[in-house]
Amino acid sequence: MSKRFEINPKTDFVLERFIDAPRSLVWEALTKPEHLRQWYMPKAWGAVYACEMDVRPGGMFSLSTAVDQEVPHLGCFLDVVPMERLAWTSMLFPGYRPAVFDDIPITAIVTMETAGTGTRYVFTALHRNEADFEENKASGWQEGTEIAVDQFVAHATSLK
Repeated sequence: MSKRFEINPKTDFVLERFIDAPRSLVWEALTKPEHLRQWYMPKAWGAVYACEMDVRPGGMFSLSTAVDQEVPHLGCFLDVVPMERLAWTSMLFPGYRPAVFDDIPITAIVTMETAGTGTRYVFTALHRNEADFEENKASGWQEGTEIAVDQFVAHATSLK
């Protein structure tokens, strides 16, 4: 996967944060299930009660959240450059198998780089089209993602 891709503000969502923690801890908070369970779901909305991650290209990303009922999320890692870049999509199952889903698919790309004593963290979610992005925003996905990233920053910082 190329390091560069075009951002389209009509279809793509970008969040950038400075995390006052070294990249090694930010990477750990992002890629280890025991950490992901702590921050992935906005705490007021529910919790992650199961998580599996096989962090390699073609590997599985799987978690289940409990709000009122079990909501499984399954995807496939596309690109893994430790402590630099992680990309996954819900449009594929593990092993690059085409997915069948009834949710709005995204491809997420996280990049991180050292910034002073901390880490510059950028989360980007690519949507198929404007309609998907607008529907996702209206569903609360964008608000939930912003809350989750704030929780992620706090969790990664607490690992110092």
